[in-house]
Amino acid sequence: MRRPSGSIIAAPALACVLACAPAGPFTPALAREVAAATTGAASEVQANNLRRLFADDAGREEALDPLSALYRGDIADTAALARIYTAGLEREQLASAHRSRDALAGIRRAALSPDLQISYDVFAALKDEELASLRPEVRALTAVRPFNHFGGLHVEFPSLVAPGGVIAYEDEQDYQAALALYRVFPRMLDNAILRFREGLASGVVDPRLTVENMIGQIDAILARSGPESPFLQSLAQFPDAVPQSARPALRAAFASAVDGEVTPAYRRLRAFLAEEYLPSARDNVGLSQMKGGRDLYRLLIRRETTLPLEPDAVHRLGLSEVARIRRKMEGVQRELGASGDLDLFFDRLRDDPRFHPKSARQLAQGFARIGTEVDAALPRFFAQGPAAPLAIEPYPAYRARYEAGGSYAEGDPERRRPGVFFYNTYDLSHRFLSGMTTLYLHEAVPGHHLQISLARANAQLPPFQRYGDNSAFVEGWALYAETLGYDMGLYTDPLQHWGTLDDEMLRAMRLVVDTGIHAQGWSRAQAIDYMLANSGMGRSDAESEVDRYIATPAQALSYKIGALTFQRLRDKARRQLGDRFDIRGFHEAVLGSGALPLPVLETVVDRWIAARTER
Repeated sequence: MRRPSGSIIAAPALACVLACAPAGPFTPALAREVAAATTGAASEVQANNLRRLFADDAGREEALDPLSALYRGDIADTAALARIYTAGLEREQLASAHRSRDALAGIRRAALSPDLQISYDVFAALKDEELASLRPEVRALTAVRPFNHFGGLHVEFPSLVAPGGVIAYEDEQDYQAALALYRVFPRMLDNAILRFREGLASGVVDPRLTVENMIGQIDAILARSGPESPFLQSLAQFPDAVPQSARPALRAAFASAVDGEVTPAYRRLRAFLAEEYLPSARDNVGLSQMKGGRDLYRLLIRRETTLPLEPDAVHRLGLSEVARIRRKMEGVQRELGASGDLDLFFDRLRDDPRFHPKSARQLAQGFARIGTEVDAALPRFFAQGPAAPLAIEPYPAYRARYEAGGSYAEGDPERRRPGVFFYNTYDLSHRFLSGMTTLYLHEAVPGHHLQISLARANAQLPPFQRYGDNSAFVEGWALYAETLGYDMGLYTDPLQHWGTLDDEMLRAMRLVVDTGIHAQGWSRAQAIDYMLANSGMGRSDAESEVDRYIATPAQALSYKIGALTFQRLRDKARRQLGDRFDIRGFHEAVLGSGALPLPVLETVVDRWIAARTER
């Protein structure tokens, strides 16, 4: 007969209680003591089973996701990297997710501590999402489009292997590790070509726009040859730990790897995209116009927002938010000394040189000043600051044209690699001074850098929480962080107040435009026109934003959906706690468990409210 879970370990604890109890009748007090010991032992069994499952899953995931390990800066398993973009690897990933989800079903959630219940819920949500995304019918629509112009190994690899990337370049072993990556990189690109070809055969292909942008990116990489090549920059200055006698051989090996393997691999990819793939690429840009795309878009909305939202409902929410923010903009417009039609003011912002940076130096100095101001205000809102240093840098030249106004790349304190807030100096006449404060708050502190560095530093969390990056939480938090600029006093300048409204408008427009493109058949031109009609953003920014939504459907929805959730939960806590509400405590609660699915985040906040209500 099968024993109930935990009974084998619980029995000795029960025996100990009975054996150690004084002789006498079995009283109610003793019964409670026995019950508590039995329950405690059973709970520990469930907790240990859950921790073992987490460790087992992490080991399997590490082996089955070498690309993530590479991005984290871990030692690369080149044999595993050679399997990137292959169907065999995806089948193993699906089997692993099934194994973990089945094992989780055998663990009694109610027997776990509150913190472990949160981990249980996050793990369940992650595995359910993996199972949904790895279904063969879904992979037939996604795996055959392995990367695009907005993100992918083809454009990110140069930054990964350049100084300041994932390799420390502190000794000869680091240089050999880079060479190993150079040698496996062509295999990864060739695998991607094979997957693209599968899509050609099945009729599942990317839009022409995305393909043309990828070709442009490859051209920009290939144009940087010789000492300017990102693949040779590590040779410019060797560390003392690399012997003089070893340096000539390393230079020769790097030149051979770049000229004989890396560069030809890029040329093969470019030739394939330009000569085979582009002629069959889609002229339309929306998922609803791609084979199987309508159902895929719903799945992507669920993945990116962690909520079961319908495209039409998201579209209506976006229209409502756009109207609300426009009303606020009209008030700030008057503070800036302008009256009349808001659309005309948008045009004035685009054309008036006073609103645009004159040099890259002006941007660098401005972001440094904003960082100092934020650091001074931070203790009023957070009990703990970032757990890692931050660098502020412009995008490398080969990336800038295809990037947004700014972004964040996390660092690695163990390798003395800081987090980096990148800002864009391409096409300065169309960048805006007004958006500097809100951009810093989003990408740096208290946005991405603070949230991500605190999660990474929390060794008590399971790896999937510590390194989790679900977009609804991470991007939702960063947009919420922008709103803290009001209480920090950073938007008293009407120009910076306009800037944060303009950025909030951007995230509201995303709800309209993303769903418009992928569910309602909008064209690229229609999407760009809508963004220009409802914000002061420059045309180049609007174009790059729309091209991003085309390449990464539903991801842009996560910002506003997540931020509205953070704001709603904060208002809920303030309303229920009254004078007992503490903003530092609220922020500590929402950031203390890593990046959570939004339904789990609500559970965390409800528990935090309940704990303070009972005091």
